[in-house]
Amino acid sequence: MQNKISETVGKNLKAARTARKMTQKEVAALLNKHQPDYSEYETGKIELDYEKIVFLCDLFDITPNDLFEGLFRE
Repeated sequence: MQNKISETVGKNLKAARTARKMTQKEVAALLNKHQPDYSEYETGKIELDYEKIVFLCDLFDITPNDLFEGLFRE
């Protein structure tokens, strides 16, 4: 179940980022991370903590529900 959630969040995170026309490298820099580390959020390999969820939702102008429930569907 947890992997499914992480994958959904990752896909929605990627959709939100691309909708804002931002690269992984740009977002990673704002998080003080390296691009490969940020990429693991989008692939669901690493789960986001609360602070990153709030930061990224503010950055992409979305809600946590958008990340977890999948408003950005393929």
